[in-house]
Amino acid sequence: MRKKIISLFCFLVLFLTCTAMVIAADYLAEADAIYEKDNLASVAESLPLYRKAVEENPDSYEANWKMARALREYADLSMQAEVADWKDICKTYGKEGLKFAEVAKDLEPDRVEGNLYYGLSAGTYSDGISILKAIKEGLRTKTEKAFEKAYEIDKMYDDAAPILSLARMWHQLPWPYQKEKTSEKYFEEYYQLFPDNPQGLVYYAELLKDRGKKEQAIELLNKAAQSGHPYFSKRANELLAKWSK
Repeated sequence: MRKKIISLFCFLVLFLTCTAMVIAADYLAEADAIYEKDNLASVAESLPLYRKAVEENPDSYEANWKMARALREYADLSMQAEVADWKDICKTYGKEGLKFAEVAKDLEPDRVEGNLYYGLSAGTYSDGISILKAIKEGLRTKTEKAFEKAYEIDKMYDDAAPILSLARMWHQLPWPYQKEKTSEKYFEEYYQLFPDNPQGLVYYAELLKDRGKKEQAIELLNKAAQSGHPYFSKRANELLAKWSK
């Protein structure tokens, strides 16, 4: 009798676990379809679905990294749209994104997504509270390691996001952590792969300007300004106007 009870209990546990995984997968599929519309409203709509997927299956690598991705994307799009409280959004969503990305990173340390979105979430959080405060909280080394791991695993993931992330990180860090030569190396690698990406062009131009290569920087900004991207085209024009004074 005791063996039968134990067997029944094990069966129920397995059944409930499998059911939760199926439900979580359904939430993920629905969330992905909405998220892929790629605008502020659709990303916001996907968030509660990703959250439900994590709640149903908290040990799901996919659910955790996609939750982190959606949180980071919502904050990033809010910043680009100049939403009134975008800094508070970056602070709150970036910090929460770190939590989910860290779970993903711990579950599958040798996969690119968890590492990349840990670093990107840290960057978003820094946008909300300032880089100096983020460094004081111990995020610099963790972010560096996460981006370097993502680069090592698959530097071409998501249109070479690990390359661009490292390039931007090494430029944005304050003294004495900033490494402009290292940043330029990564930016050049990215530029060779995606010479027309407006985000890469603007970020690379900012680095080149700081490196005393203003003419080359302006060439890149002119390309970015003509891209038609709602945020980076505007940013390029703002920098061109500022640098021409």
